[in-house]
Amino acid sequence: MTRKSITTISAIAAAASLSVALPAANAADIIPKDQSVRNVVLVHGAFADGSGWKGVYDNLTKRGYRVTIVQNPLTSLADDVAATKRALERQNGPVILVGHSWGGTVITEAGIDAKVAGLVYVSALSPDAGETTAQQYEGFAPASEFVIETTKDGFGYVSPEKFKAGFAHDVSDADVAFMRDAQVPINMSAFGTKLENAAWRTKPSWAVIATEDKAFDQAMLIHMAERINAKITKVSASHALFTTQPAVIADTIDQAAKTVSAKQR
Repeated sequence: MTRKSITTISAIAAAASLSVALPAANAADIIPKDQSVRNVVLVHGAFADGSGWKGVYDNLTKRGYRVTIVQNPLTSLADDVAATKRALERQNGPVILVGHSWGGTVITEAGIDAKVAGLVYVSALSPDAGETTAQQYEGFAPASEFVIETTKDGFGYVSPEKFKAGFAHDVSDADVAFMRDAQVPINMSAFGTKLENAAWRTKPSWAVIATEDKAFDQAMLIHMAERINAKITKVSASHALFTTQPAVIADTIDQAAKTVSAKQR
């Protein structure tokens, strides 16, 4: 077999593999032309950045959604809310606002924006107005496998030794090594900042909960979701479900958009 033949076969195999990994959307998945909510804004959590939403982005854009990904500076709640508001200002219509983990606190504050039609919490925090993020942990079992190391200037990283077990145990060793070494630290003082608003009090909410999440006590996740009266979907996944479960998350976002749109007709 010639080198050219081998190259051609390899290219075909690679294309076939990609078509399996990223299947074309079915006709039923494409959003109808009369659906009013067609915009989605994705907000990442601590120790990560917006690139983790790639699978969710691909899934939703194939259906016809306009998707914007926020890059949180993670320097304060106010800074992350400002970054999210900038993204919301650029939307051309109503939005489903989505947050993972710490991103849930951010969308709770920023979600009062008039463009936000619904909220989706992905294993996410959801404080009330006047509460801090840190208060949400009170009364629940500590996350012993999720260990945060704090720098002298007050920024937190997930312990490298505990990163896979505590953050992404269902991710391949190669990918989790990259996530570990690329993690974005958060200013730990942000967890002690009181919220001024709680968007979930006036906006319909959905929640996707990872049943193998080691960053939060499972009872804590359920308690938060039930308190905000969210429609709950559970999925077997780690705290990194925003990366590992794009189909489940995209389906939930799609359901939220369709439900809100139907009510607006």
